[in-house]
Amino acid sequence: MSIKGSPYANFQRALRTGNLTVIRSAAAELPAINLDDALSICLLVAKQEPRHFERAALRWIGRYCLERRDLTIDDVRDVAEAFARLRDDGEGAAAALRRVSR
Repeated sequence: MSIKGSPYANFQRALRTGNLTVIRSAAAELPAINLDDALSICLLVAKQEPRHFERAALRWIGRYCLERRDLTIDDVRDVAEAFARLRDDGEGAAAALRRVSR
């Protein structure tokens, strides 16, 4: 562990900066990123790199489907609709996505 802390602590600090370059660099030091942290990155991509957002959202939805074994088609539809609403209702849609990622 470095003087500055664990890789995950460094990643959390990077997330707080909101700088995707710094976040990606810190994420590369981790063996895995949990679903909630991946959502935080995805939401930043939506704001800062809209041309990459759809791909990021689809990847997150794929992980959500794989990691949450008790999902229904309705659950997946609701998540996809929340991602689609991010363009118009950013805060409301982001809050809905955060609720389901936990």
